Amino acid sequence: MAINDKLAKAFNEQVTMEIEASLIYLQLSYVLDDLGLTGMRDWMKAQHDEELEHAHRFAQHLLDRGYVPQIQDIPTPKLNVSTAKEAFEASLAHEEKVSASIRNLAALQAEVQDWDSRPMIDWFLDEQIEEESTVSEILDRITIVGGDGSGLLRIDHELGARDHD
Repeated sequence: MAINDKLAKAFNEQVTMEIEASLIYLQLSYVLDDLGLTGMRDWMKAQHDEELEHAHRFAQHLLDRGYVPQIQDIPTPKLNVSTAKEAFEASLAHEEKVSASIRNLAALQAEVQDWDSRPMIDWFLDEQIEEESTVSEILDRITIVGGDGSGLLRIDHELGARDHD
């Protein structure tokens, strides 16, 4: 079943955005590794993997509907991050950007009445609520502990215990 051309183009752009998100998380993992926060590093690496899964999910939807995705140019992540707090602020900012993009896809899907895409878009809308909430909670906790090294290490340990499957 063919997909509306306008929606296919927007989904293709989303594939690229999800890959860009994965690279941002990978870069953030490098920064956190350098800071000695290996639990947070591992959390960011798991996010990197999850963002690639999201790209594959959009790409597979396109392929299933007769459209071959084409990854577009992806800018190299340039992040001015030197603390855990800045890393999670960057993460939240990017999740908010992705959420806005998903909402735009939902509006476009309704506009072109491509009802076959609706279940997938609904899944991503729910996913983005969860993503933003999780990162906001982590950021709140980092803000609360401030300069307390033991508090930051506790959060680092908890994030490192995340199920990475």
